[in-house]
Amino acid sequence: MKDFVEKNYENMLQDLKDLVKHNSVYAEDEKPFGKENRAVLEEAIRIMKDKGFETGNVDYYACYGEIGQGEQTIGIVAHLDIVPAGEGWDSDPFEVVQKGDRLYGRGVSDDKGAAVASMYAMKYLLDNGYPFKKKVRLILGCNEETGSKCMQHYVEKCGHVDLGFTPDGSFPGIYAEKGMISGLLKGRNTKIIDIKGGEARNIVCKEVECTVPNGSFDEDRFKKFLMDNRITFEIEKDENTKLTVHGVAAHGASPDLGVNAINYLFEALYEADFNDSYVNFFHKYIGLCLHGEKMDFESIKDEATDTSTNIGIVYKEGNEINATVDMRFAIEASVAKAKALLDVVKDDENEFVFLGGIEPLFFKQDSPMIQAMIKAYQDVTGDTESKMKAIGGGTYAKSIHNIIAFGCGFEKDKDNIHNANESMAIDNFKKQVLIYIEAIKNLNEV
Repeated sequence: MKDFVEKNYENMLQDLKDLVKHNSVYAEDEKPFGKENRAVLEEAIRIMKDKGFETGNVDYYACYGEIGQGEQTIGIVAHLDIVPAGEGWDSDPFEVVQKGDRLYGRGVSDDKGAAVASMYAMKYLLDNGYPFKKKVRLILGCNEETGSKCMQHYVEKCGHVDLGFTPDGSFPGIYAEKGMISGLLKGRNTKIIDIKGGEARNIVCKEVECTVPNGSFDEDRFKKFLMDNRITFEIEKDENTKLTVHGVAAHGASPDLGVNAINYLFEALYEADFNDSYVNFFHKYIGLCLHGEKMDFESIKDEATDTSTNIGIVYKEGNEINATVDMRFAIEASVAKAKALLDVVKDDENEFVFLGGIEPLFFKQDSPMIQAMIKAYQDVTGDTESKMKAIGGGTYAKSIHNIIAFGCGFEKDKDNIHNANESMAIDNFKKQVLIYIEAIKNLNEV
C-alpha cells in the first residue's frame, strides 16, 4: 500500500491543487451555493471519473463517486466548500504551496485534502480487484460550513448510508458531538452609529470596526481595559470616533483558542462608561465568557462536555444591531433544555433570537463499526494510546445517519483550520490514504 501511495503522490498533489484553486465559499451568485461551489463539484466529478468511479451530481448540492457492489453502502462523506480565506496568509490561499514538509492552502485540511485521500483509498481497492461485499460511496457536499443543506438535499434524494465516516474531524475518531444552537443577539436601541466585524458565524472574530459619537465614552478607560488584556486597537477621530479592535481567529467550536474582537470591543465600551442599552445587554449575558456562564449553561454541562459560545459576526442594519451566536452545548443535554436557558435572555430593548438547533450525537465506542475504524487507525499508525473524543464541532455525522467523524486531523498537528496559513503535513496526507484503505476493508466485513 505504501508503494501505491508513493507512486501516486504527484497525482494526489495535482488533484488537491485542482480542488484548492476554487474559492468555494458560499455565495449567492448562482444556486444553490455559488458559482465556485458548482465549479469545484464539477472538478471533483471529473477527478473521480478519471479514476473509474461511477459518479453522480445531486443537483449541484453534492456529488458522489462509487465503487463496489452489495446491498449495503459504506459512506465516506467529505466537503468541498470552505470558510473565507481572510487575511494574514504568507502565500496565495488558493494555490497549494509546499514549504518544508507541509502543504499550504485554504481547504488542504478542511476538507479537500481528506476528499482526495479518500479517492485514492478507493482507487487502491478498485485497482487491486478487492472483493467487495458492500458498495463504497464517496459523497462530497458543498455547504458543510454554512448549514449542511447539501446533505439534507442529498438524503432527500438518495437516502442515508448503512455505515461509514466523515473524514472531517480527527483520529482515532469522534464518538460524540455537542448539540448546536444558532441565534442572534438583537438590539433595537443603540448609540452605536455603525459596526461591522467577523467573517462567519463559526469563526472567532479577529477584527471589528465600530463608529460611535465623539465624547460618548471614557477614552482613557477604554484604552486601559484593552491594554491590560493585551488587545491591539486603533482610535480615529473625525466627525465621529472610529474604533478598531483586533483579535485572533479560531474555529468557533473552540473559542478558547482564539481572541474574539467583538467580545473585547463591547466589554471595553462597557468599562469605559459607554452608557448603551445593547452594550449593557451584551455585558450582562456574554461579556468575555466563552462557555455560557452568564446564561446558566453551567447547569447543563456533564463530565465529558460543556458549552462553548462564539460571537462570529456583528453588524448594524437600519436601527437594529445584530450579533450572531454559535453555541455548542453538552452531549447529555438537549435543544429544548438549551433553548429554555436562552428564552430568558432578553430585556425591553434586546433579545436572543433562536434560529435553530441540532441535537447532540452519541455512539457507543464498542460498536462493531467504530471498532473497525479504530483498528484501521491503530494498525497503520501503531498508536494505541490516543482515545476517541467528544467535540464541539458539528460534522456531517449529524446530517446523515450511521457515520462518525474519523480523521483527517492527527493529534498535536497544528493545521490552522479556519485560520490563515491552513496546512497539512505531507506525511499525514499519505497516511490518511493508508488508514482509509484499512477502514474501508474493515467496514466491508462488519
